[in-house]
Amino acid sequence: MARTLTVAIGGLGAIGAHLARALDAGVEGLRLTAVAARDQAKVARTLAGFRAKPAIVSLGELAEQADIVVEAAPAAVFEEIATSAIRRGRIFVPSSVGALLPRMHLVEQARESGARIIVPTGALLGLDAVRAAAEGEVESVTIETRKPPRGLEGAPYLVEHGIDVLSVTTPRRVFQGNAFDAARGFPANVNVAAALALAGIGPQRTQVEIWADPGVTRNTHTIRVEAAAVRLTMTIENVPSEENPRTGKVTPLSILACLRGLTSTLKVGS
Repeated sequence: MARTLTVAIGGLGAIGAHLARALDAGVEGLRLTAVAARDQAKVARTLAGFRAKPAIVSLGELAEQADIVVEAAPAAVFEEIATSAIRRGRIFVPSSVGALLPRMHLVEQARESGARIIVPTGALLGLDAVRAAAEGEVESVTIETRKPPRGLEGAPYLVEHGIDVLSVTTPRRVFQGNAFDAARGFPANVNVAAALALAGIGPQRTQVEIWADPGVTRNTHTIRVEAAAVRLTMTIENVPSEENPRTGKVTPLSILACLRGLTSTLKVGS
């Protein structure tokens, strides 16, 4: 019988709280052992009623408590969580995938320590197909993201360029460039583009368009891949989280599915 893997979660916001509740309800092969978040009062409220309350620790202590460390925190603390998990040889599951692109040295550190970095599908679809296509010759990979303006508010790129998305009344393209620059300018909005870049032809060649669109109510992503073996066009419309409109409701579900796959006897796809 496979042993149970322990899980620690950094961040108890829209993603982390949902994941914590699901694990506490019971997932075969997985056990929640620790959480960390800045707002201790919110932690107490989130954990109220849990069947088996996890330890409450600092971000840097998460890796001491579990086999798997899930990052579900603001991008500003990404490296603190990631570094401690990788240094201890843990399985590291990031939700802020965009924060990984400018920190690819962490991959080399994981190789040296024996850690694994597992990027969940998140709010995207078709990564299996993109990864398969990338085994051959790929001409281009593009992703067009459309979000309600409120879901883009406060992004560093918009602040830097003085773009007020809340005043947008018709669809407006607010960014066009590669995935690396998109991740730097929109760290809370383009985790999907970062995951696509890592699955395919890399952040420099993966092209990104970001639109502020008052006509949409869902975070919408359209992927187009031109490859020698296949042509792909895929669109997904994610319902924004009430707690954080920058992320979709499907994101914590995707991480949960990813964690299940680490212990499942039968695993389909990634």
